Amino acid sequence: MIVILDYGMGNLGSVLNMLRRIGAESTISSDPVTVSAATKLILPGVGAFDRGMQNLAERGLLEPLNRAVLEQHTPVLGICLGIQLMTRRSEEGTGHGLGWFAADTVRFQPGDLPSDRRHKIPHMGWNEVSYNPQSRLFKGWEGEARFYFVHSYYVFSDNPQEVAGTAAYGRKFVACLERDHIFGVQFHPEKSHRYGMQLLKNFAEL
Repeated sequence: MIVILDYGMGNLGSVLNMLRRIGAESTISSDPVTVSAATKLILPGVGAFDRGMQNLAERGLLEPLNRAVLEQHTPVLGICLGIQLMTRRSEEGTGHGLGWFAADTVRFQPGDLPSDRRHKIPHMGWNEVSYNPQSRLFKGWEGEARFYFVHSYYVFSDNPQEVAGTAAYGRKFVACLERDHIFGVQFHPEKSHRYGMQLLKNFAEL
């Protein structure tokens, strides 16, 4: 059973609907027992970094989430804010993240972007992702990979070997991180039609 974490931040219904379209058994839950028993986890998210970490703590999800991922090695996929929460910290807030990746979350700066009307903050819309063909999220992928983004912050990784995909918006940035059973994507696969469906199918079939 794939468990989509409900911590009050994210398009939970959209993720659930996409998983059901690919035939993946899934549910939405904020129950720590259900989280601990999951065969896979999805950490979605839309909103502020500190609020996301606070909500996880207030709902008693931090300990079972860390135990499932770090001790039980349950595969986990972070989406948008979810991948940012997997980093050590964010320029958006003052609190600590989960620290699963050797990475920090930083803000797009106006100086990084061309001074034209097409490049505004937040980065919003479809963008092509250059992916590592060895990535398990992109297993069997053929042709382009286009995904829908909505974000003002992005992940800066200390370890290039964990970068499974990049995109460009004024500057190149991390679109996907992957280490062992821990995965994170800055884009929204649940809003990315057939591309997102294929990526979630690859995750579900790990």
